[in-house]
Amino acid sequence: MAKVALQLPSPPKSQFTVLEGNGKVSLIDTNGHSQAELPYVNYSVVHTTLGRLRFRLPRLRCDADYAKRLEVLLTADALVKNVRVKPAAMSVAVTYKSDKVSEAKMRSHLHDLIQAASVVVVLKNTSLSETEKEASWPGLQLSAVATTLAVLGGPLGLPIPPLIVALPIAIATLPVVQRAWEGIRVERKLNIDFLDLMAIAITTFQGQFLTPSLMLSLIEVGENIRDRTARSSAQQTLDLLSSLGQFVWVERNGDKQQIPIQDVQRGDTVIVYPGEQVPIDGSILRGKALLDEQKLTGESMPVLKKKGQPVFASTLLREGRIYIFTERIGNDTRAGQSIKLMQEAPVHDTRMENYATKFAQKAVVPTLLLGGAVFAATRNPSRAASVLTLDFATGIRVSVPTTVLAALTYAARRGILIRSGRALEQLAEVDTIVFDKTGTLTKGEVDVVSVESLNPATSRLRVLELAAAAEQRLTHPVAEAIVRYAQAEQVEILPRSKWDYQLGLGVQALIDGETVYVGSDRFLRSNGVNTEALNGQQKSPNSAIYVASNGQLQGIIKYSDLLRPESREVIAALSTVEGVEIHMLTGDNQRTATAVAAELGILPTHTHAEAFPEQKATVVRQLHEQGKTVAFVGDGINDSPALAYADVSVSFANGSEIARETADLVLMQNDLHGLLEAIAIARQAKQLIRQNTGLVAVPNLAALAIAVLFGLNPLAATVVNNGSTVVAGINGLRPILKSRHQKTLPSAR
Repeated sequence: MAKVALQLPSPPKSQFTVLEGNGKVSLIDTNGHSQAELPYVNYSVVHTTLGRLRFRLPRLRCDADYAKRLEVLLTADALVKNVRVKPAAMSVAVTYKSDKVSEAKMRSHLHDLIQAASVVVVLKNTSLSETEKEASWPGLQLSAVATTLAVLGGPLGLPIPPLIVALPIAIATLPVVQRAWEGIRVERKLNIDFLDLMAIAITTFQGQFLTPSLMLSLIEVGENIRDRTARSSAQQTLDLLSSLGQFVWVERNGDKQQIPIQDVQRGDTVIVYPGEQVPIDGSILRGKALLDEQKLTGESMPVLKKKGQPVFASTLLREGRIYIFTERIGNDTRAGQSIKLMQEAPVHDTRMENYATKFAQKAVVPTLLLGGAVFAATRNPSRAASVLTLDFATGIRVSVPTTVLAALTYAARRGILIRSGRALEQLAEVDTIVFDKTGTLTKGEVDVVSVESLNPATSRLRVLELAAAAEQRLTHPVAEAIVRYAQAEQVEILPRSKWDYQLGLGVQALIDGETVYVGSDRFLRSNGVNTEALNGQQKSPNSAIYVASNGQLQGIIKYSDLLRPESREVIAALSTVEGVEIHMLTGDNQRTATAVAAELGILPTHTHAEAFPEQKATVVRQLHEQGKTVAFVGDGINDSPALAYADVSVSFANGSEIARETADLVLMQNDLHGLLEAIAIARQAKQLIRQNTGLVAVPNLAALAIAVLFGLNPLAATVVNNGSTVVAGINGLRPILKSRHQKTLPSAR
C-alpha cells in the first residue's frame, strides 16, 4: 500500500509528500501563502457506514485539475483502501481501514486532504516500464562507435586493428540478422533486411568498414523513428470491472455488506447510491432512481427507472437509491459485451503497410539477382556490393517514417493526437465517416432553447426567475441547465424556503410567498394546476418543462441537447469539399435522430436510430465490406465496438476512457474542426511520401546504372544512397518546419 507523510497546513507554509510504490509524487503547496488566505473547499457528508464515507463536493464538477489532485492524495493515503471520484455527480466515495482509525478521526483526516488538494501541485516522477527497458537496444550507439572507429582507422589513418572495428559492426548487425532470418523462416521470403545484411557482410569482409557502419547507423535511425510512430499491435485489455470500482454494496440475509465486485453473484441484491455507477445488469427490486445512460446508450437525458425495470452496468445513478436483482455480471453485462466486441475486432499491422515499403520489398530479389549477375560478369565483389547498397530500401525505410513522425508531431501541436502511422495512412484514404450523435455532433448536455410565458400577467423573465429559484442546487441536468441559462440572462436567483423534490416529476418550492411548481404536466395536474392552455401548444421536437405558481400555469421552458457550434460547418465541408459520405448513428429514437440529421443535411438513408453497441459495429462492418474506408467518430462506451471495427476511429479528449483507448485519433480540443485538419495533414503526408519515393528512386536508379555498366565504388554508392535519404528525410520534415514558421509569423509582424 502506498504511504503518505502528511504535515497539516500551518502558516505561513505547508507541505505534503506522497510516496507511491517505486515512483515518487511530490506535492508542493502554496508559494508561501498562509492557510487563512486559501479558499475553503465546501463539501458535505451524504452517506456513511462502517469503513466507508461518501462526500458531495461541488468543486469536482467545474475543476478537473482539483479532482485529479484529490484522487492522487486519497489513493496514496495509507488509511484508504479504495477511492471513487465521480466529477459528474460531484461525489467522492472513500473506503478506509476501519480497524486502524475511528470514523471521527478519518473524517478529520479526509477534511484535511480535501482542503489540501486545492493548494498543492502534483508532480509525478515517471520511470521506464520493464517492457520498455527490455526493448531498448543500443544499436544506434554501437553503429556510432563503429563509424567513429572506421573514420579513425580509415581516412585519418590511425593504427586501429581491424578486429576492434569489425566487432561493434558485428554486434550492431544482430537485429538485422534476426529480422532477415524471421523473414526467411516466417514469411518465406527474402526481405529488405536480407539485402542490407548481404551488403554489410560483403563490405565488412573487404575491410571497407566505413560503408557498413554508415549503413547500420541509418538503418537504426529508421527503425527508431518507425517504432516511435507505431503503437503496439497487441491491444491493451480494458478491464470492465476496474472501470466500475472495486467494491459494491449487497444485501444478504437482511444485512448490508460491502464486498469486492468480483464476488458478486447472480441472484445477489446489489444496492446503488447517488453518484455511483451500476456495477451489474439486473432489474430493480425496490426504490426508484434517475439514471444517466448516455455512455451506454447515447441518450442525453437521464431516465427515471422504478421497480421491475431493467438497469445496466456502467450507467450513473444521479438521484435516488435502488436495490437491484443481479442477472448478469462482469463481461456478460451489456457494457462487457461492448468491450468484448471491441477486443474481437481485427488488429491491423502498425508497421507502415503502404505502397512505398511494398515497392522497396519487391525490389529485393531483382537487386540480389542483379548483384549476382554483376559479380558473375566481373568477379569483382566491390561492384556487386555497390549494386546491393543501391537498394532503395534504406531511403524509403527512413524517409517514410520520418514523414509520418513529422506529420504526427505537427498534428499534436495542433491539438490532434494520431496514435500510429497506419492511422495516418488510413485517414488519408477515408471516403466514409460515421458520426455518433450524442456528445459528438451534439454537446451531450441539456441546454435551454426558449422560455415562453403562457400568462399575459407574467413576463418571460419572471417565468425563468421562478424556475431557477425552484431548481437551484438540484443535480438534475435540466435543473442545472435552467440555472445556467438564468445566470447567462442575468436573472436574480431568489431564495427558496420550503421545497420538496419528487424524483422523476418535479419540484415544489415556496418563493416570494408563492407556491411554485416546476416539472412535468402530469406533476402540475396532480397538484391541481389547470393545464388546458397546453392543448394548443404546437408539437415541438424539443422537450419541455412547465412552471406554475399559486395554482396557475405561468410558462413553459423548452430544452434540448443542442448541436455543437461547428457541426453544420464541418459536415458541410466534409460532404462538399472533401467528398466524404456522411452517416449518423445514435441510440436515440427515430424522431429525434431524423430531426438532427435534417438540421445537419445528412440523408435519411444514412441515419441509423435506436442503435445499440453491437448494431453500431454491424453498420460499420457493412460499410467496410462495401469497399469503403470508414472512419467512426464517437465518445462513449457504447461507441467502443464501432470505434474498434472502423478503419480509423476518432474520439475526444473528454470522451469515455474506453473510447479514448480504442481511438486511433483523439481530438484534444474537443472540436470537430480538428477532424478536418487531421484529414488535411494525412493527405499532405501521403503526398510527401510519394515525393520522397521519387527523391530516393531517381538518384539510386541512376547510380545503379553506372554501377552495372561502368562500376562504382561502394563508398560512393553509399553516399548516393544516403544522400538521397537525407534529402527525402528533410522533405518529410516539412510539416514540422511549416508549424515552426507559422509560430514565428505573429512576432515577425
